[in-house]
Amino acid sequence: MANIDYQKMLDEVAAELRDIDDPGEVATYIPELRNVDSRKMGIHLVTIDNSHFYFGDSNEKFSIQSISKVLSLTLALKIVGDTVWDRVGVEPSGSAFNSLVQLEYEKGIPRNPLINAGAIVVCDILVDCLDNPKFRLLEFIRASTGISSIGYNPRMAESEKKCGYRNYALVNLMKDFGNIHNEIELVLDMYFHLCSIEMTCKELAQTFLFLAAGGVSPVVNEMIVSPRQTKRINSIMQMCGFYDEAGEFAFRTGLPGKSGVGGGIVAIHPGKFSVAVWSPKLNKKGNSYKGMKLLESVTTKSQSSIF
Repeated sequence: MANIDYQKMLDEVAAELRDIDDPGEVATYIPELRNVDSRKMGIHLVTIDNSHFYFGDSNEKFSIQSISKVLSLTLALKIVGDTVWDRVGVEPSGSAFNSLVQLEYEKGIPRNPLINAGAIVVCDILVDCLDNPKFRLLEFIRASTGISSIGYNPRMAESEKKCGYRNYALVNLMKDFGNIHNEIELVLDMYFHLCSIEMTCKELAQTFLFLAAGGVSPVVNEMIVSPRQTKRINSIMQMCGFYDEAGEFAFRTGLPGKSGVGGGIVAIHPGKFSVAVWSPKLNKKGNSYKGMKLLESVTTKSQSSIF
């Protein structure tokens, strides 16, 4: 691993995959995502000694969508610790990320914090604990990364709200079971803004670097969460970060990771690096088609699997 020329490797991977046929489609159920250029492709890898390697559109901002659920979970664990697990499980769902059937069967307790229902419960926890949760979440992300430009996209948040019927159904069902404590509109406003966060591949890789370094951000040299909590977060990403395609991602890449319907994916090699990719066209499971292939090639060429 120490002798790997990461830049040469990324150049090779990108050259091999840039022009392959991509049968995926850009997400259209969120209107604002329809405007994204489907030809974009970027990758950025940062090591725990803060060395950077990149290719393509790695410095262009995009909507990270569900990737941000890891960050809200991190903040909730930092504030309330293991009591998070009283209200949300840690098991893979094996179902779609917005399944109502599973949630009703399990009496309003989401399977894990990375499906929509689980992330909504985490938002409810943040609304419970913080005076200005939207501001405090951004403050946390900016402070832990040293990047002051990270922010919400108000147009994306409004677009999420306009088509958020299934999320309204999820939160109302959980409210009925007693697992939502605050006003529904307040909780969903937090959730829609969470999903609207924009980053570049570089910013995304840098943001998640603390999970490769035992909970300490090498960028700002501060502990973000404890090593124990870091292990928990990485485990959740490994098992649940790609919903009903989590096993496939683990099988092909061997790293904890998280996807978003904006076409982004971030993956972690504990003790080594954080890597982010962006390619907007999604496969039938809602994950970036080229992004998954890029990361599979990166881990194959670098022999980076955690297994």
